[in-house]
Amino acid sequence: MEMFKEFHEHNSFVRSLNNTFLVLIPKKIGPEDLGDFRPISLLGGLYKLLAKVLANRLKKVIGKVVSIAQNAFVMGRQILDASLIANEVIDSWQKRKEKGLICKLDIEKADDSINWNFLMKVLQKMGFGSKWVGWMWSCVSSAKFSILVNGVPTGFFPSTRGLRQGDPLSPYLFVMGMEVLDVLIRRAMEGGYLSGCNIRGGSRISLNISHLFFADDTIVFCEASKEQVSHLSWILFWFEAASSLRINLAKSEIIPVGEVKEILEMAAELGCRVGSLPSHYLGLPLGVPNRATSMWDGVEERVRRRLALWKR
Repeated sequence: MEMFKEFHEHNSFVRSLNNTFLVLIPKKIGPEDLGDFRPISLLGGLYKLLAKVLANRLKKVIGKVVSIAQNAFVMGRQILDASLIANEVIDSWQKRKEKGLICKLDIEKADDSINWNFLMKVLQKMGFGSKWVGWMWSCVSSAKFSILVNGVPTGFFPSTRGLRQGDPLSPYLFVMGMEVLDVLIRRAMEGGYLSGCNIRGGSRISLNISHLFFADDTIVFCEASKEQVSHLSWILFWFEAASSLRINLAKSEIIPVGEVKEILEMAAELGCRVGSLPSHYLGLPLGVPNRATSMWDGVEERVRRRLALWKR
């Protein structure tokens, strides 16, 4: 309890409590080079207890400070929501025989590169008080890292940016950082620079969908025009400059809905490759005809494998 009291009153704790050990685990069977490994952070138990208390308090309010376009780590929202909405957008375009673009964006090393000062500014803009901002700054900036080689630490070094996987606060801080991209896209919509897709429901109710976020899995819907793609590229540039995050255009793709003649020029404008439907989003089929049951074979197989584990 003394540790909690010290942290509450002075925004500080014993620095050694926030030491982090990095362990490399292989991403695939038979790794051959360093890129085939993923670092995992091993945090101390006392720090995780403190961070979990703060994360539980953040969990109660995060739904009030981020938009409905964000579906990750917000109470009452699920991964399935984003996939269903994305498919509804495509279905709406196809039924009206309209052309559109789906931009699937990949954020490179999202947890490792986000700027701390950027996050603190976001917290302030969202209305968090100086006490809360100070707590968050202490948690992210006081971390020291050591790489375990054959189970032995090799000395500690500080970090200047990024969030740690395994830290209970990291998912919520990242989602709040992504809210800046949401605001940029919404302001572009209000200014007529992006259009999104207008979905019409019953009772003459319509909803405009321009983007969906699930943590760093980002998808943007816009009109099939080079002007809108150019505006989107500037939005991404501004977001990268502010947050220090980087859109990996080599892994991103632009998918046309309908016959879009200048799709290659639009892909060149954004700097990514051209994809096609059907595709996948968040591990689920995207843009699949309702009767195409074969696209669900992979999903069914994964469910069967997980169910088989319960029998052991």
